[in-house]
Amino acid sequence: MRAIWTGAISFGLVNVPVKLYSATQDHDLSLHQVHDKDGGRIRYQRRCEVCGEVVEYEDIVKAHVDDDETVVLTKDELDSLPQERSREISVVEFVPSEQVDPILFDRSYYLEPTGKSPKAYVLLRRTLEETDRTAIVQFALRQKTRLAALRVRGDVLLVQTLLWDDEVREADFPALDESVRVTKKELELSSKLVDTYAGDFDLSAFRDEYQEELRALVEAKREQGDALDTEETFGAPDEDEGAEVIDLMAALRQSVEKSRSSKRGRSRSSSKRESGSKSRASGSRSKAESATKSRSSKSSKPSSQSKSSGSEAKKRGSSTSKSTKRSTKKSA
Repeated sequence: MRAIWTGAISFGLVNVPVKLYSATQDHDLSLHQVHDKDGGRIRYQRRCEVCGEVVEYEDIVKAHVDDDETVVLTKDELDSLPQERSREISVVEFVPSEQVDPILFDRSYYLEPTGKSPKAYVLLRRTLEETDRTAIVQFALRQKTRLAALRVRGDVLLVQTLLWDDEVREADFPALDESVRVTKKELELSSKLVDTYAGDFDLSAFRDEYQEELRALVEAKREQGDALDTEETFGAPDEDEGAEVIDLMAALRQSVEKSRSSKRGRSRSSSKRESGSKSRASGSRSKAESATKSRSSKSSKPSSQSKSSGSEAKKRGSSTSKSTKRSTKKSA
């Protein structure tokens, strides 16, 4: 297998250096379209529907079609969007494993431990096993931000990318709203039928019969000499690490202490707010009015942060406008 991503799992101050590998593969026999007369391969051209010219790949940009309008997006405009370039798989939270609905699972990837020692990797794996938790993580893969579930499969950590909330459709079938009466006898007979098919799941016991027959057909035609020279019909083919290891125990202690400190800070600030409210309630009315006027005058002043945010937004708008003008001049 070839690694497709190298980075580290991060939670608290602990970094677990890993490599990412595709955990699945397609076993289907690939088929190409060819001319039935001479076996020549059928290839598609990128042809513009307006001018009729064949367009080179470097001259192609992307666009979003929305009903009657098409919005063209240049490469510079897409590059200006914020992208996550971090090489980290960041743990967001640890959730009970049964709360992750299997319908959300998309693609699966194995994580291989790298670095000087796999101790942090093994510690994370065993922690997930003993707590029966799944880590919800975020990372960037192929220029897209991914939400994923980090869980254990045997001795390996497995990352399974998840669909976003708006990518899962609701099942809205009127027939399910109808009242249906199921008798006790019918339920007993149905349960007996299930028992006759009962067994333990063994994936290796199932076969893709279509693909097996397809491979046998291809091999039989090859043995009969019913094959063409690929180079004559298709033409010649086109020619087209790790995170710094830190002391594991020190990182764990610092992470726990940091979490405790933040909790103590929140508790102290809550106590101060309570005592402050009591003293203000027992104070005079004039002091309360003075405090109210002071807070009102402070809130009415625009913050420097909002000013800087506004100037940054103007700069981004200006850069986007300039890139659009450059692309317009090029096309002209």
